[in-house]
Amino acid sequence: MNFSLGIIGAGSIGTVHATTAQRLGLSVPLVWDIDPTRSAALAKKVPQLRAVPSLDALLADPHVNAVVVATPNDLHAEIACRALDAGKHVLLEKPMALNGPECDRIIEALGRTDRRLQMGFVYRHAPAPQALHAEISRGGLGRIYHAKCSMYRHRGIPGLGGWFTTKARSGGGPLIDLGVHVIDQVLWLCDFPRAASASGACYATFGPRMKDYVFEEMWAGPPRLDGVFDVEDHATALVRFEGGLTMEVNVTWAGNVPDKSLPDGIALFGEQGGCRFTLLGDEVTIAGEQGRTLAARRLAFDSDRALDRAFEAQLRSFQSVVEEHRQPMATARHGRQVQSIIDAIYRSSDEGREVAVDQRDALR
Repeated sequence: MNFSLGIIGAGSIGTVHATTAQRLGLSVPLVWDIDPTRSAALAKKVPQLRAVPSLDALLADPHVNAVVVATPNDLHAEIACRALDAGKHVLLEKPMALNGPECDRIIEALGRTDRRLQMGFVYRHAPAPQALHAEISRGGLGRIYHAKCSMYRHRGIPGLGGWFTTKARSGGGPLIDLGVHVIDQVLWLCDFPRAASASGACYATFGPRMKDYVFEEMWAGPPRLDGVFDVEDHATALVRFEGGLTMEVNVTWAGNVPDKSLPDGIALFGEQGGCRFTLLGDEVTIAGEQGRTLAARRLAFDSDRALDRAFEAQLRSFQSVVEEHRQPMATARHGRQVQSIIDAIYRSSDEGREVAVDQRDALR
């Protein structure tokens, strides 16, 4: 059966998946959103899409053999399980779920079926990380012993007062929203080392001052001053892995730092070489030695349309999972591993101490 993708969730990321599929000439016949006005709007934007009145109607359609789950985080586990039980392959947006136990529910559902689940870790498919992954696989950095990750926003709390800032719906703030990307990158680039412990601290400085919060961007909707903010807006952590690797994570939605003084990116420190790159960057330079001389070399890759191409490559990869029965590039176990680290950082912040990371993430 040819690849035919149903869209579950017609917000900003669901729209990206639908328009990407249209651009690639893939079949995207149906869309459902809990808000029917959003489903109708997306169906109007992508002519081949037809809005359906319920999730049951989409999952019951025999012509749809795969779905993308692009809903708020609190619906990920329920919908992914229902889709798998309905016989659909699943492309599940990040984060995998609200917490580790919800991830386990998905993995259990996956075990009941012959369907596949691919995690939506889209930046694995971006040109710069792809080029660096190939270089690391060739041994170009040697043993990587430390990673330093950062994603900063000056005033960028998404949808203040809405589901993004309500812990029961989102699972947390920038750590689960932005940190998930850089944590997955380090795990993937370092061949999925086993996390041992985490020490983290989370801060809520700007979000609680909802009426006085001055913002630069509010892409997830205007502020709802009668809404909820019970998540962090800044998180920092040190994660230790078996074998000696350490990883620093620093992410913010809001902070008083001069613009671009703390740039986004990931730095990798290896015995043979090291580098710093941005997820959608146009350059990766490897610093190291050549003989007894310090040397630097730039990796060659095409960075044009980096984000669009990453989403396109992700959908093509998912298509091959469905049509050719390949193993996903980003598996449910990978999603669980990332979530285990996020859970440990939150627990460390709550308890004010270093904590062990749940080792069930080691099953791959």
